[in-house]
Amino acid sequence: MNRSLTIKLGMIALLIILLLVPLMMIDGMIGDRQARRDGVLEDIARSSSYSQQLSGPLLVVPFRKTVQIWKTNAQTNERYQEVAQERGFLYFLPDKFKLNGKVNTERRSRGIYEARLFHTDNTIEGHFELPQYLGITEDFDSYQFDQPYLSVGISDIRGIEKSLKLNLDDQEVDFVPGSRLEWLGEGVSANLPFMDGKRARHLNFAFNLLLQGTGQFKVTPVGKTSEVVLNADWPHPSFIGSYLPTRREISDTGFSASWQTSFFSTNLEEALTRCHEAAPCAELSNRSFGVSFIEPVDQYLKSDRAIKYALLFIGLTFAGFFLFEVLKNMAVHPIQYALVGVSLAFFYLLLLSMSEHIGFALAYLLSATACVLLIGFYVCHVLRSVQHGLGFTAGLAALYALLYGLLGAEDYALLMGSLLLFGLLGVFMIVTRKLDWYGVALAKPAKPVEFKIEETVHE
Repeated sequence: MNRSLTIKLGMIALLIILLLVPLMMIDGMIGDRQARRDGVLEDIARSSSYSQQLSGPLLVVPFRKTVQIWKTNAQTNERYQEVAQERGFLYFLPDKFKLNGKVNTERRSRGIYEARLFHTDNTIEGHFELPQYLGITEDFDSYQFDQPYLSVGISDIRGIEKSLKLNLDDQEVDFVPGSRLEWLGEGVSANLPFMDGKRARHLNFAFNLLLQGTGQFKVTPVGKTSEVVLNADWPHPSFIGSYLPTRREISDTGFSASWQTSFFSTNLEEALTRCHEAAPCAELSNRSFGVSFIEPVDQYLKSDRAIKYALLFIGLTFAGFFLFEVLKNMAVHPIQYALVGVSLAFFYLLLLSMSEHIGFALAYLLSATACVLLIGFYVCHVLRSVQHGLGFTAGLAALYALLYGLLGAEDYALLMGSLLLFGLLGVFMIVTRKLDWYGVALAKPAKPVEFKIEETVHE
């Protein structure tokens, strides 16, 4: 390989390395804009309500137990008994828990950024089966019970949009703020009628909960059998949590999903025994499921994915220029390589800035069209041939179309990218299969025309 070819390849490699600087700056700008967007969304949620998680209802029975405590007199060493009272709670989960929710989403804007709030109208119903003597198997007479209450955990009570009323066996009871259980977090509670606990009881409950939130809506399936049905106008649901829906239907206008669980799959009774009075009960909250109303792939994530292919784009474009130099014996100056490379880098800056205002798809179309037309116009003059310039432009447009396909096909991106590179390598090998690389001589730029002025000296 002659020296001029080696120098040219080295200069192209150096240009590619130098172009990484603006690409890294644009990549950092994507991260900054994304962080700023997240901050605005957090501020909107702080002003309205955060993600919501519904835990409950739980039936709580406070008790006082009379116990005999043996003590020893330190002076006489005699033992004696004292009567004391221990305080505690009995917790009962519903045998049947059913939630039917209808969700409407709403956009809230602040500047160029948008947050998506949801409003869910939940009808919650079920029943408790309280065993005889409340499940206490020994010394029942030593227990005294205070007023029982129903406790419902709601992660952000600011999102409650309407006063709550509990329907208990056809009796209406008002909910009051506060779950009264520190480990359950925020929420509401309702006092229940006194019960002696000696006989088994069947308690039906129902209430309607209108709740607002941002981001996610999750439900803890507290029933021995739980059934949750959600219908929403959000066409891009991301189902989250420990359990996936047993049935789901997704369309362009929204989704419908239903979950069914039992104590065999949730093991909530055992988890409830490990909850502590003064700390959030992760054992309970982690056994939840729901849906996320956050845009699964936004313009920042798509722009970040696109810029990962920037080096490939620049390399393929420079390879096309180099093939023209070798096969057509044409001269392309390194400055011309650099200008085309900078144009390719500007595509990502245009894509990022326009996608914040008009959406990613239209921004991609406009940015790619602008860059293809600019580079095509320039290349026609660099190659000194409209035919060659149009062919190069068509190839560049095809690359942008393939890149958009790679961004949309997330699951097949690696496969499609591998096939694309392999195909381009094959084309390069076929085109240069008869080329004598040792005899390659790059064309030299034409020298400027020199005009000589002859002066006649008259004697």
